[in-house]
Amino acid sequence: MRISLFAVGRLKTGPEKELASRYLDRFAKAGPAVGLELSKLIEIQESRASNADTRKREEAGALEKVLPEGAVLILLDERGKALDSEAFAGVIGRYRDSGKRDLMLVIGGADGLDPDLRERADMVLNLGSMTWPHQLVRILIAEQLYRAVTILSGHPYHRA
Repeated sequence: MRISLFAVGRLKTGPEKELASRYLDRFAKAGPAVGLELSKLIEIQESRASNADTRKREEAGALEKVLPEGAVLILLDERGKALDSEAFAGVIGRYRDSGKRDLMLVIGGADGLDPDLRERADMVLNLGSMTWPHQLVRILIAEQLYRAVTILSGHPYHRA
């Protein structure tokens, strides 16, 4: 299954980008052994529209343009469901095992996600009840993707 990461906002060169890239690289190297492939990282600029609803709608439109047909859509949102790492790995494994070809994880912009996008998502997850800056969310989800691969493969990285 091909896994893509869609993010509103671009990481500038620096330690956050380096750490996120390190975990995505680990995922890309370890994933194929368990049937997971890092497809792409798509970064878009935040909308410059004058109000939040329009910005969210424009950002959702950009996602729609690159979302593969039939892809599993998982949104990261503070109002989503909290999962531990093993449950997250299980979700990915079940989608893979059910024959889904593509999965897109979405990190929204500062205004959040368009309600219509949330309605059509297969799953909405949160990374805890605190609000995280975009740069840290990118690192956290990259690490959790790598951790999911290690859980699915039985690698000792995850020591729960």
